[in-house]
Amino acid sequence: METVELTCEKRDLKPKRAVNRIRREGRVPAVIYGNKSEATAVAVPGIDLLSRVRTAAKQRLIKLKSAAPELDGKHVILKDIQRTPVGGKILHVDFYEVDLAKTLRVAVPLLFTGRAVGVADGGILQPLEREVEVECLPLEIPEAIEVDVSGLGIHDVMHISSLIFASNVRPIFDSDYPVVTVLPPTVTEAPVAAAAAAEGAAAPAEGAAATPAAAAAEGGKEAAAPAAGGKKG
Repeated sequence: METVELTCEKRDLKPKRAVNRIRREGRVPAVIYGNKSEATAVAVPGIDLLSRVRTAAKQRLIKLKSAAPELDGKHVILKDIQRTPVGGKILHVDFYEVDLAKTLRVAVPLLFTGRAVGVADGGILQPLEREVEVECLPLEIPEAIEVDVSGLGIHDVMHISSLIFASNVRPIFDSDYPVVTVLPPTVTEAPVAAAAAAEGAAAPAEGAAATPAAAAAEGGKEAAAPAAGGKKG
């Protein structure tokens, strides 16, 4: 697991307008908690934080650099990110402090590799999960768990128990839930067949009896013809 660095400094919680000042200066307010330590309010450079968020997953270890001795050298992971509804600008982050000698539980993304047999037959690969919870030491957190789907046919399902994990990484799950499957091809012929059937029903077959309304109309025409002839004579 690669470790990235991030500069931080302690900040005051009061007055509340101090938070707005921090944001105007291009920094982001944050809090550090965990590892049996009291929560500490800090501020981090917005540009540096954004680059860490873009290039690192939440479980990536971050080593803090600070002028405050109690913060310098601490290892944390991103626990939560608050953003603006419009634009997605980072407003606040939560860091969780970890002990490098103790295991922790984190969510690791699944990376699907290979081309499923069922996809070659026209099926559609359908991931059912995008990440899996694992337990391991902080420095041994994997970047992702690879899932080879090459052997999956249409309707086949791969479960969490069939995934391969490193010996130092233990998956956490209560039931053997599915993570990926291959769906059958989408049926497109049905609407065409239905339309053809409807068209056939609308046009009567050759030699078939006319409807009562049509027969009545034809009878009216025939009765009107002699009447017109008699008037002429």
